[in-house]
Amino acid sequence: MNDPIDNSILENSILIIGVGGLGAPAALALARGGAQRLTLIDPDPVELSNLPRQVIYRESDSGAPKVEAAARRLHEFAPAIALETHRCALDTVNAAMLISRAAFVIDATDNPATKFLINDQSVALGKPFVYGGAIGWTGQAMTVLPHRTACLRCLFEEPPGDDDAASCRDAGIIGPVVGAIGEAQAAEALRWIRGEIPALAGTMLSYDGKTGRVRSTQIAARSGCICGANQLSRDATEIRSL
Repeated sequence: MNDPIDNSILENSILIIGVGGLGAPAALALARGGAQRLTLIDPDPVELSNLPRQVIYRESDSGAPKVEAAARRLHEFAPAIALETHRCALDTVNAAMLISRAAFVIDATDNPATKFLINDQSVALGKPFVYGGAIGWTGQAMTVLPHRTACLRCLFEEPPGDDDAASCRDAGIIGPVVGAIGEAQAAEALRWIRGEIPALAGTMLSYDGKTGRVRSTQIAARSGCICGANQLSRDATEIRSL
């Protein structure tokens, strides 16, 4: 059962969808960075296999809902932080409600279909969000400002098929890589909350954990995409000046 919804917390909060490899370090970075309101959503319990790369959890948390264990740890770092937790998956029933009440959304999921659901609902509702992903030694992050920058469907019109998604899961992820990407996502959320334009707006950051190389690539909006960003014909300089 979902926890009751506290509208005073949801409004103007940072919504973290998934409190695993990406979401756990993002949540810690936000608490340390002074975020005042967070909403956490994740359906899973803590497992012992999570501990090496999801440093927010302890062995004693095994079996507990991730959102509850994460909330306990965040209050240790920031006792005054306001938290709303939902032990459920984001789906077509609850996505619009949760995203509409957030000031900024962090996509910390590992499910391609959910990533596209976040993209589509955020674009439709005009809510900024930061995409994050990792596979093996590589990670990526990009912030989407709806109707102003390229979105995920500018890159891929449809989510990958089941076979491709399964191959990505089988490749595994490296703890320091998801930690770096999660912290980058948190930094983007904090910039937005502080009234700044996120550094990765319309820009894909790629991180190579083996070499430490970081590369940034400006992503062009696709003509005809649901985000409508291509119609504005703005270059990166104009976008960042908004």
